[in-house]
Amino acid sequence: MYFIEPHIHIASRTTDDLQAMARAGCVAVGEPAFWMGYDRTSVGSFYDYFRQLTEWEPTRTARYGMRHFTWIGVNAKEAENVSFAREVMEKMPEFLDLPDVLGVGEIGLNKCTSNEVATLTALIDIALERGEMMLFHTPHLEHKLMGTRMILDLLRNDNRVNRDRVWIDHCEEHTIRQVRDEGYWAGLTLYPTTKVTPERAVDMVEIYGPERLLVTSSADWGPSDPLAIIAFMAAMRSRGHDESLIRRIVYDNPLEFMRQCERFKFGAPQ
Repeated sequence: MYFIEPHIHIASRTTDDLQAMARAGCVAVGEPAFWMGYDRTSVGSFYDYFRQLTEWEPTRTARYGMRHFTWIGVNAKEAENVSFAREVMEKMPEFLDLPDVLGVGEIGLNKCTSNEVATLTALIDIALERGEMMLFHTPHLEHKLMGTRMILDLLRNDNRVNRDRVWIDHCEEHTIRQVRDEGYWAGLTLYPTTKVTPERAVDMVEIYGPERLLVTSSADWGPSDPLAIIAFMAAMRSRGHDESLIRRIVYDNPLEFMRQCERFKFGAPQ
């Protein structure tokens, strides 16, 4: 079965990982801008990273028959320095206009500070002024619930937001209902340390259904599995779920979401 990996940090993965993903049936990936494992010290380093996402990583994935799409933004872990973040934001439009860029992301909160909120508010404004789709990072562990509520509050108070085109990622059992009830796309991240297991993700599919649901690995620099979606598919089959439901979650749903971006050009295999 073909699948789409809508959230993975290809810049952190080896070519062996890309080959394994392609052999497992991955036909397209989405790569949000994120933290590089260390805080960057200049606008130029962000600029070069955005070039990597839009120039080099698409070339790497294409060698294995996978399409590469990306998101441009200032990540939550580097949002505390507001003035620095605003300098980076000045460079973003140049990249948001490029082919295969899906929108502004991943943006959000980390420790839920006032400075992070100031940076996030400015990023949301850029996205809404341009009519861009948005991908939000919600905090880990003890900050998860508060950060998710803060993001939802920011969006709820802006009548420019089209909820069909917003994805709130890293949902867990105590946040998914709020995200779905307010009409957003909810992401379940299959990550072994700070997010959910494939089995927990299947639990949430069974409780909440497949509508507006995305399942990803978010594989990056930390302990993570670029084939986590395959593990999710196996867990679904072990519970007796139909192949059509599995395909809907791992292929049809990300395709439906990404197609809302006018720069998304993809000849989807049947």
